[in-house]
Amino acid sequence: MSNKIGFVISSSPDLVLIGINSLKILEDNKDKLQIGQYLKVSDGNSNFIICVINNIRALDYNIQDDLKLIIESQPIGSLVEDDFLRGTKSLPVPTEPVYILNDGIMDRIFKANSDYNFPIGVLSQNQSIEVKIDGDKFFGKHVAIVGSTGSGKSCTVARVLQNAVGINDAKNLNKGARKNSHILIFDIHSEYKSAFTLVDNQDFTLNDLSVDKLKLPYWLMNSQELESLFIESNENNSHNQISMFKQAVIYNKEKHNPSVSEITYDTPVYFSIKEVFNYLENMNKEVIGKLAGENCPKLFNGTLINDRKDYYFDSIYDFVSQSTAAATKASNGPFNGEFNRLLSRLETKMSDKRLNFILDPHKEDGSSYSTTDFEEIIQQFLGYLNKSNVTIVDLSGIPFEVLSITVSLVSRLVFDFCFYYSKIQHDDDLLNDIPVMIVCEEAHNYIPKSGGAEYNSSKKSIERIAKEGRKYGLSLMVVSQRPAEVSETIFAQCNNFMSLRLTNSNDQNFIKNLLPDSTQNITQILPSLSSGECIVVGDSIIMPTIVKLDKPNPEPKSQSVKFYNEWQRPWKEVSFTEIIKRWRKEEGIE
Repeated sequence: MSNKIGFVISSSPDLVLIGINSLKILEDNKDKLQIGQYLKVSDGNSNFIICVINNIRALDYNIQDDLKLIIESQPIGSLVEDDFLRGTKSLPVPTEPVYILNDGIMDRIFKANSDYNFPIGVLSQNQSIEVKIDGDKFFGKHVAIVGSTGSGKSCTVARVLQNAVGINDAKNLNKGARKNSHILIFDIHSEYKSAFTLVDNQDFTLNDLSVDKLKLPYWLMNSQELESLFIESNENNSHNQISMFKQAVIYNKEKHNPSVSEITYDTPVYFSIKEVFNYLENMNKEVIGKLAGENCPKLFNGTLINDRKDYYFDSIYDFVSQSTAAATKASNGPFNGEFNRLLSRLETKMSDKRLNFILDPHKEDGSSYSTTDFEEIIQQFLGYLNKSNVTIVDLSGIPFEVLSITVSLVSRLVFDFCFYYSKIQHDDDLLNDIPVMIVCEEAHNYIPKSGGAEYNSSKKSIERIAKEGRKYGLSLMVVSQRPAEVSETIFAQCNNFMSLRLTNSNDQNFIKNLLPDSTQNITQILPSLSSGECIVVGDSIIMPTIVKLDKPNPEPKSQSVKFYNEWQRPWKEVSFTEIIKRWRKEEGIE
């Protein structure tokens, strides 16, 4: 064959050494002998082993005697009658010839069969060859997209999702025939709205849920989320706070939902947080009458309280004073003064206008949400209100102290929706035909590897999706610039990885350890990838590949400020009044 470049010197399952006896061979094939390029090595049985180039080095530097070169490569698959198969049944022996993998074979490999139907980009070293992946194995399983700041991570995410929903060059390819994709993006920096906003005549509706539009009534929270919001777990009497708060919530749920049987702490039905506050305030002030026949809470006007849940929700009462006198004997209740901090925290949260989307959400007609509005609340996340393929939950305006709770609650509601829909389908021997993908942008901010109790709720919800979601048609795309700081449990469940440039050694090592042994050597190129280039590894791609993605159109608003250009412009007067006004408005002060 005319494209022979050398011969095998030695081989092992993870390393094939190839000798090149002529500098001229290297010069003539320099564009084909780059790190990440592919070679085919004869296995002695009329078939070939496909290897990826990991390193090229010289045995000596005496060019006068013709430079001798060594290529270090890694076997990744076999070429049997021009069909590519993952893995190798045999290894080449020394002296077997080695060839350049020509474009025709490369094209056939990456268009191997109809399963590889989703275009992801082009080969970085040969941009005439389109790379397609198995769409089912990519979107039906969990995906990790990682890359340092400036590597093109946001553009990569936008490009992949635009391809999925049919956006190309600012046009809706599915106009008039909307497809069945359902994508929910947790957007922590408010950058993806622009990537999915098309002109009106393209008939593409983005479901953008900013903090002003998002409605997450607190009564949908489970026990962990409620306690994360209202209870400080490191306080000495937190166990008493939790116990009494739980009791008050259950009693209040029973009060407002008399037709619901077997209500628990986690039952997603309406209760009034204001009434729960009243209950706890009364428990905190409670005084027990100790005269003959009393031994129960006693109000200032002499009323005896026989059943607290019949009184304590309605109002905050004044109780008789504690006394040891025989005529007015009374003692403080079991929790008198115990809940001062809890009540102060509750009051602060309830009056914080930034938390209105959780603690005081209202419908368009001004009325409050109730148990019967559960369906409408769920609809906002899955796009059925406006038939949108893409829903963005804009986390940029959400206070940091409730970020984890917001992510947890939305994720859990979507998981439960997929779970119960799957059960309905399974009853008819059908599969879930409403696939949903949750995109966790900047995942290290709310599902970190380590952190305080404030992250417990979001980690629990996302980790549950990572472990069980695929069975119910729910998949994850985990995006982070600091993968080493993201929960290992979640990354361990990812079957596909797109790694852009990573400059931090901890992040590089973390990703290398997550990938199969057969692909670790290719990750040596991670710190030198250019913007928009990524290594794609996983079940969905036929072999580990360095891919170049086109820029999305429209693009996300993730571009950095060009500081030097701004410094050289004429002085700009800043309107502090306007900025402070916006700031105060966002903080709920004005």
